This record gives sequence, C-alpha cells and structure tokens, in this order.
Amino acid sequence: MPLDVLLIDTEPGRIRTLTDALHALGHRVVATLPNAETLSTHVQQLQPDIVIIDMDGPDRDTLDSMAAMSRTEPRPIVFFAETGQPADTIGEAIRAGVSAYVSDGVQAERVKPILDTAIAQFNAFNELRLERDQALDKLEERKLIDRAKGLLMKHQNWDEEQAYKTLRKLAMDRGQKLVDVARHVIDALENLLDNAKR
Repeated sequence: MPLDVLLIDTEPGRIRTLTDALHALGHRVVATLPNAETLSTHVQQLQPDIVIIDMDGPDRDTLDSMAAMSRTEPRPIVFFAETGQPADTIGEAIRAGVSAYVSDGVQAERVKPILDTAIAQFNAFNELRLERDQALDKLEERKLIDRAKGLLMKHQNWDEEQAYKTLRKLAMDRGQKLVDVARHVIDALENLLDNAKR
C-alpha cells in the first residue's frame, strides 16, 4: 500500500537517497523538514502515514517534538541515526514514539523491511494502548456505578441489590448507558446532600 511520508533531514544527499528509495516502493514524500521543531503541526496539516527522521542522532528538541506528536497525532516513526548512540538515548527515542531505530544510516535496500517493521510495531503498540485505555475506562465506569449505588443505599436506606436494580431500570427507561445514569444520580444526590448541609 502506498504511504504518504513526512521526511526530516538536512543533508541533500541523504534526502535524495531516501526519496528515491521511497518512490521506488510507490510511496510519496509529502514534505521534507530540516528539523522536528514543527513536527506536530505538519503532521496535523499533512496527515502522513509515517514519519522518517534521518540525522546524526536524536537531540533533546527532537525527542520532545516526537513525544508531543506521539501524544496528539500518533504515527509510526522511523529514526535513521547516522552515528551509534548510547542505549539510554535509543531508549529515550523509543519512549518518545520511535517504532524503528536504525543506527547505521539509510541503505536503500533496507528501507522496505524497516518501514514494514515500524508499521507492525506501531500497530501492535496501538492495540495495547487501546486495550489499556478500554480497561481504564471500564474501571472508571465501575467506580462511578459503585459510587451511585453507595449514595442510593445511604440516601434511600436500600441494600446494594436494590440500588443496582434501580440504576439499571432508570437506564432502561431512559435509553441511556448505566454509567450515564450513575453520573446523573451522583450529581443529583450530591446536590441534595450539599443543600441539606446549608
């Protein structure tokens, strides 16, 4: 599948090598930037499928820009470092969102497998992040429902089963999610309790 690529590099020779290799694979370079300073903005505007950064090594500004982009506009990032870097620098780059880190520069024949690896790695990480987010959402919903039950039990002097059945019935009657009804019940009962204290 053809990819739209955002390329960050300052060396004309490297840019040409990489652009030729990408074109040969059917991909399109949508923009070339001299540094990662405006990375998030360009990714938001251009919506590339992948970001390729080719430089001597990741400096602090580049790491910060990659991390910011990964939070707001996550994309696979391939980092071609021209020189070897300490393990902790490579670790920082990966934590900043790099999907594939190559420490001996660009070689045209290796571009395709590296891109494939980066995309597969990015997709696998995204699945894990999605599963984590869903689990956290479910936990948050559970806490809200339990809180609403607790307030109903206290306010109405009901047992847990009766409080839960009431929440479920309200949700069914209103055609709402249980968690949305729980939020409404919490707001209503907390307002009542606040007013009662005044």
